[in-house]
Amino acid sequence: KVYTVTGYICETDTFASDRLLHDVSEGDYLVFYNAGAYGFEMSSHYNSRYKPAEVLVKGGKASLIRKPDNFEMLIRNQIGVL
Repeated sequence: KVYTVTGYICETDTFASDRLLHDVSEGDYLVFYNAGAYGFEMSSHYNSRYKPAEVLVKGGKASLIRKPDNFEMLIRNQIGVL
């Protein structure tokens, strides 16, 4: 089936257009190989979005190298919010 892969914010965040993919469902993981060194470092909490986990794949083995953000991490530097 042909898909357009986008993020979930209100800006232009289209990762791929008209791509042939195997069947995918909500909650499935999509892997972006060779995403570059700056993907995470250039990310932000714009629109109060969490930063994702990072996984390193080396020698066919996947290792979690950075945990995903959560709500506490998102507001940790805010003062007087809650």
